[in-house]
Amino acid sequence: MASAEHRLSLEPEKQGLLNRHTEKHFTAGEIVRDVIIGVSDGLTVPFALAAGLSGANATSSIVLTAGIAEVAAGAISMGLGGYLAAKSEADHYARELKREQDEIIAVPETEAAEVAEILAQYGIEAHEYGPVVNALRKNPQAWLDFMMKFELGLEKPDPRRALHSAMTIAVAYILGGLVPLVPYMFIPKATEAVVFSVMVTLVALLVFGYAKGRFTGNKPFRSALETALIGAIASAAAFGLAKAFHS
Repeated sequence: MASAEHRLSLEPEKQGLLNRHTEKHFTAGEIVRDVIIGVSDGLTVPFALAAGLSGANATSSIVLTAGIAEVAAGAISMGLGGYLAAKSEADHYARELKREQDEIIAVPETEAAEVAEILAQYGIEAHEYGPVVNALRKNPQAWLDFMMKFELGLEKPDPRRALHSAMTIAVAYILGGLVPLVPYMFIPKATEAVVFSVMVTLVALLVFGYAKGRFTGNKPFRSALETALIGAIASAAAFGLAKAFHS
């Protein structure tokens, strides 16, 4: 849906149509992406670590201590990674915005030709896109926004995106990472706790994979099986290697 300031110039009839129409698009893609990154890593990495330590005959208290330390370190690392990624995206947008702004001032005819070329790619004829090009030239800010979106394919990032991304990924990692560690809180013997850890985590991976598939538009059951399979392979590899080296 168009922003409010861009809709003020519409005819009353069209404005009324837009006011009565509510589009049901999913617009929380960035948040879902951050949750998926955090939970998937949170479920898999501590799960593999706990399985590996259990294979080395460590006690539940050692597994739990190491697991909590890993969850804390992993949450900080993943959160920082999310922050830096979002910050880099914002910095890139700012650089390209400044470059495009300078080009509109320095070579307006070339930039106007680029607008015409973009519109022509959508099948709009010269006599049709001519007035659009002229209208954009009269509105430098709209012209700049148009070039950023349609020439460079860049959307203006939310200035709070970096912090939100860091917090979302970190919290999601912690929530996912605690799941495979819960059995070790109640079962002193790690070789017994690992069995329950595997069952609990595989169920969590199946549920998470199904939900991920629903949100991302993929086949939910296939997504659930793929997610659980990845976690199972990671934990089995860690357990087997620990057993082999411990022997």
